[in-house]
Amino acid sequence: MREIADTGRLRLFCFFAAFIAGFLFIRFSVRMIRRQVRWWPGNVTPGGQHIHHAVFGLVFMIVGGVGGLAIEDGTSGWAAVTAALFGVGAALVLDEFALVLYLRDVYWSDQGRLSVEVVFITIALCGLMLLGLRPLGVDEVAGDGLWSIMLVLVFDACVAVIALLKGKIWTGVIGLFVGVIALVGAVRLARPDSPWARRRYSPDSRKERRARVRERRYRLPVQRLGDRLSDLIAGRPSAR
Repeated sequence: MREIADTGRLRLFCFFAAFIAGFLFIRFSVRMIRRQVRWWPGNVTPGGQHIHHAVFGLVFMIVGGVGGLAIEDGTSGWAAVTAALFGVGAALVLDEFALVLYLRDVYWSDQGRLSVEVVFITIALCGLMLLGLRPLGVDEVAGDGLWSIMLVLVFDACVAVIALLKGKIWTGVIGLFVGVIALVGAVRLARPDSPWARRRYSPDSRKERRARVRERRYRLPVQRLGDRLSDLIAGRPSAR
């Protein structure tokens, strides 16, 4: 813990740990409510109005965020507490990310898996930052002059954006930290239903056919594996 505090990452660590704990707790809670077990409290429904846990998450984020801004010492106990509050709040909000995006309750549908994927991406990004990596490699080029900084930032950002446009979310996001991963995603074929493919691959063209073959052969098995992991942690969708 001292090593984390000395490197200025105490608040990030507390956010990371609280985020994971908050996500696991709320998923356990909603699964118990879904099973209608008698010993677990049900939904919060004052006056018959169901209060989604994203509302509580927003409150935690406001308290933790504003409180964190008011604390100057980033290594103090209060700084850790406010970061943890913000982490719990972020977990509650992102757990209902799909609901916020679609503006309807898709929590237990296939679309609801998007929330779990966003949570996993957030955990991965925080983990990379705890390991000392920084987006776009800013730290590595900080002493090389303005032009070197601009060149690396523009190149890394461009290949990461291309990877994202090709429908490779994980590759693009992690590529912001490890540029070579984004570069690989940028030069390889796009996913067939991605914005890049719809714009640049003509229907029934050689690239479009190859992209669909790769999707069936490689992407779908990985997606099914990811869905099983998501269902194991977060619960299987019951509506399509």
